[in-house]
Amino acid sequence: MFGILGRKVGMSHLFTSDGQRYAVTLIEAGPCVVTQIKTRENDGYDAIQLGYMAKTKSVTKPMQGHFNKAKRGAFKYTREFRVDDIDQYELGQTVSVGDFIKGDVLKITGTSKGKGFQGVMKRHGFHGGRKTHGSRSHRIPGSIGNSTTPGRTIKGRRMPGQTGNKRVTEMNIVIMSVESDKNLIYVKGHVPGARDGLVKLQRVIHVEADNAAEQA
Repeated sequence: MFGILGRKVGMSHLFTSDGQRYAVTLIEAGPCVVTQIKTRENDGYDAIQLGYMAKTKSVTKPMQGHFNKAKRGAFKYTREFRVDDIDQYELGQTVSVGDFIKGDVLKITGTSKGKGFQGVMKRHGFHGGRKTHGSRSHRIPGSIGNSTTPGRTIKGRRMPGQTGNKRVTEMNIVIMSVESDKNLIYVKGHVPGARDGLVKLQRVIHVEADNAAEQA
């Protein structure tokens, strides 16, 4: 599984060769730097750690020592990616969008927009109570009790609370276009998070170059 870090630029649209119009999300992905390599012998599994966006301030001494091993400076974000072949990576190596092509299928992880404390209608999609005269249950969740058995509110009951600001993963997102010179990836549909938010891209299906040429 190949992956990269990036930031969500915003949304736009693309037209295909047959005239179809698709909503797309622009992601500025990379360049990222390999800051750590984990092996099955030392760590129990094979993985690489990627650093994204240079950071010059507020770097602790332990992190400075960690980043100095790659000799590429410090980074604002670091994320780990499982890989099958660890031998093709080395410390300080640059990972860019050039390894992605049109038609690849990704899973993208980001942090959803925080909406604060919300009621059950906005948080869970409840329909609400009657809108008639005399009703006192327009937007409340209704009864959450259980009479005398078991005599308590069951764990996991949908209730008001914090909405958004959570880690969200979207599956099966298709790459519509790649601009390697600008480090841009156009993906079909929406991705989690606000504009300029960090996103983690992982390729789950790779399209061969000859098949991608036929699709184009």
